[in-house]
Amino acid sequence: MRIIAGPCQHESLQQSLEIAKECKRVCDKYDIEYYFKASYDKANRSSLQGERGVGINATLNDFLALKDTLGVKTLTDIHDHVQVARIEREFKYAVDAYQIPAFLCRQTDLLQTACATDKIVNIKKGQFLAPWDMHGILSKCDKAKELWITERGTSFGYNNLVVDFTGIDYMLNNFDVPVVFDATHSVQKPGGNGDSSGGNRDYVPGLLRAASAMGVRNFFIETHADPDNAPSDGPNMLHIEDFERTVDEIHRYSYSG
Repeated sequence: MRIIAGPCQHESLQQSLEIAKECKRVCDKYDIEYYFKASYDKANRSSLQGERGVGINATLNDFLALKDTLGVKTLTDIHDHVQVARIEREFKYAVDAYQIPAFLCRQTDLLQTACATDKIVNIKKGQFLAPWDMHGILSKCDKAKELWITERGTSFGYNNLVVDFTGIDYMLNNFDVPVVFDATHSVQKPGGNGDSSGGNRDYVPGLLRAASAMGVRNFFIETHADPDNAPSDGPNMLHIEDFERTVDEIHRYSYSG
């Protein structure tokens, strides 16, 4: 079992240390592989007023400190092939896994550049894609060291997402790569607050239990000590104080068939 967890944006070394330390403690307790996740730049904010992050230099230098202090593996988003080249050149050991954002999941140059590295590549399935549309995307990734596909909800009208568990079942049975379920982004209301994203974190534990019960073994959970005041994705992020209880439920509902 694997859990990717952390804040939406990296805000400071101290904050990320506190979040990563708690997530690692819980994952170690349940013998779950843990990856710390945070973004250096939220390049897809709904408007110019949205906070984007502290930037690649500050974030990845802090990632190195996180790895030295806690020994955690790390994952972060990339947005173009130039960023990949820069990270490989300047911060190669700061990142263990690259994440392709959902809106960029069909960008051939980005995919192939990421897959040419020695990093794991986690592809967020676009909200606009059917599960079987991932076949074409995976065909671009034959050189990857390791690939993951992450389900993060499907567009259902304006400002709304739904989770299609039949689609998850399709991917589990038809793709020879790990499937990750991102519960926190699946409860977003994209653009629902006008210039930002709304959401409802109350639905996160139930969706995680359902995914675990149907056979998902890999989970993505954004978490924060004060999500209501986070610079992005606050309404759908899990309170860090609820992280252990949620992981316990994932573990207990795990399908063993």
